[in-house]
Amino acid sequence: MNENLAVEFISWNTVWKLSKRLAALVREDGFRPHIVAAIARGGYVPARLVCDCLDIYDLTSFRIAHYTGGATMEDTARLSFPLQMDIKGKNVLVVDDVTDTGDTVALALEHIQGLAPAECRVGVLHHKRISTVEPDYFARKVVKWRWLVYPWAVVEDVTGFIHRLARRPVSVVEASGMLANELGIEIPEKILRDVLAIMGQKNG
Repeated sequence: MNENLAVEFISWNTVWKLSKRLAALVREDGFRPHIVAAIARGGYVPARLVCDCLDIYDLTSFRIAHYTGGATMEDTARLSFPLQMDIKGKNVLVVDDVTDTGDTVALALEHIQGLAPAECRVGVLHHKRISTVEPDYFARKVVKWRWLVYPWAVVEDVTGFIHRLARRPVSVVEASGMLANELGIEIPEKILRDVLAIMGQKNG
């Protein structure tokens, strides 16, 4: 069965460009965060890059679980690791990689606002039009929905795609064909080779 799952692989170079753009939007808006809080796990890298561009040293994180890789979503977003830093009276910039349904950002704002910051704003690399919540800042808007595979989640996402196949492929060529036929996904051969090798190591 062909699900025709739209997928886009995001490069490290694109992540850097979008992170610079996100930081520039924050700076141009006049917002001065005291603390950057990454939504784990997707927000880790963008948050660190934004800190670098804005010369911010206080970086922390909290985790909200919603997706498990390979475009598989849990029923509801849930706070699994609360923020531990005292942010009372501070300006906080919450950073994530993407807004999809908007549930993660909505829960993040509820959690952070409950900790009495002076002000809290949200910035993401990609903002999907379908999201029910619009962040304060986004580097790029995604109008036509697709699953975005970031470089820090390639193994997790591609493994998730492979697990959705009718059976486990035994070679790169077979995996490529099955992913194209069953899910409508075209994945570069090098990525497939790396992921299958890592999957083999895990099962070895």
